[in-house]
Amino acid sequence: MALSAVAQTAQSSAETVEIQRLIKDGQHAQALKLIDESLAKNPKDPQMRFRRGVALSMLDRKAEALNVFQKLVEDHPEMPAPYNNMAVIYGAQGEYDKARGALERAIRTNPAYATAYQNLGDVYAQLASQAYSKALQLDKSDTSVTPKLALLRELTTGTATSASPAAPAKRDPVVAAAPAPAPAAAPSPSPAPPPVTTTKPTSPTATPPAPPASPAVVAKPAATANSVADVESAVKTWAAAWSKRDMQGYFAAYASDYVGKSGTRKAWEQNRRDRIASRQSIKVDISNLHVTVNGDKAIAQFRQRYESDTLSNTSSKTLQLVKTSNGRWVIQQESGGG
Repeated sequence: MALSAVAQTAQSSAETVEIQRLIKDGQHAQALKLIDESLAKNPKDPQMRFRRGVALSMLDRKAEALNVFQKLVEDHPEMPAPYNNMAVIYGAQGEYDKARGALERAIRTNPAYATAYQNLGDVYAQLASQAYSKALQLDKSDTSVTPKLALLRELTTGTATSASPAAPAKRDPVVAAAPAPAPAAAPSPSPAPPPVTTTKPTSPTATPPAPPASPAVVAKPAATANSVADVESAVKTWAAAWSKRDMQGYFAAYASDYVGKSGTRKAWEQNRRDRIASRQSIKVDISNLHVTVNGDKAIAQFRQRYESDTLSNTSSKTLQLVKTSNGRWVIQQESGGG
């Protein structure tokens, strides 16, 4: 006897919830098995096909994932996310021209797709880095090229994370744009600024060979080193609250006067609540965390990998933080994917 339409809907919903849980928990092989079982019953389901591409990407089966996304955009050219994920894979393979084309398609499909713009910027930065490297090979006497190349490489190695838009080309396997966006403006210098301390990226990433950094080894005051650790802790606490959809903890990570692009704090909080609380699952991972502290101000740059039941992407992110009177570090400005 066939299931009723109501029973079928309930069964499908439970199946989707379980798949999303498995993906959130990193059990991508198990998720793929359930996805394939679901597609055997409904092979044209675009959302399930998209999840299949994401699961394959997470399992590092890039060729199969790319094939899934390519067929999905053929059947549903109005969907921007598959184009974005294609760009991620192209970028991971160093095929930046293809990544650029896929991202431009994503943007034409949805001109408000912020992640695609972010990843497109990353792709252009990688292309620029390649062009400067070639110029330096052809004319080593041109002293104007080296500083530009060094700056680009600093951006591409100092800030990175992952997921399904275009993320760093050779960093995260599930991403495809690469360098980080232009770093946020540094705080205005004051007459006698305290020593500036910078953390090293939390994990190395494969990027175009960078020129030797040769940083001078300088003893850093314990107070500054502690500040760096406190900022890192604040950033990780913010990401954890976002992942748990803990709106109170998430809002507490921001300065009390933070309004984003919404104009008012109330409007910003409602916008974020609509985008976060409505998701059935969210996972936010950060990598390559790089913190610079200058007195009671700090800049944190990293790669952010975002996964939810509807989207998976990786992008570069910059947070500007300030230290409150009670010693807490809170976010004053942010730029990049989100």
